[in-house]
Amino acid sequence: MSTRPSKSSPPDNFPATLTSRVAERVATARLAIDRSAKLRPRSQRKAAESPAETALRDTKSLKRVFREMGTSYRRYRSQTGDPVVPGLKDAAYKFRAEPSLTSLVAVAAYLDELDLLS
Repeated sequence: MSTRPSKSSPPDNFPATLTSRVAERVATARLAIDRSAKLRPRSQRKAAESPAETALRDTKSLKRVFREMGTSYRRYRSQTGDPVVPGLKDAAYKFRAEPSLTSLVAVAAYLDELDLLS
């Protein structure tokens, strides 16, 4: 039995390797966001970050990875002319409604099946 998701619906439990790969991408995006924040003048930086600000930066990181995945998928579709993968649109709507690592991994599962996550 395959551990990859079927094209019609994502699995309930994603392979740990896919989750860890997506988490790594999110961590890389977070570092990039943190680096850009450090480029601001000292007068605009805050001494301590509140939990709300931390959550906001985490969400920004998730959305950044989501946009990168979307760019890859749109490029793939323009090159192949393939229709939208069934279920991907629903996974994307769920991510937009409630950005989380779990909902991002659901999107990534479809793209991984197309070998778009490298």
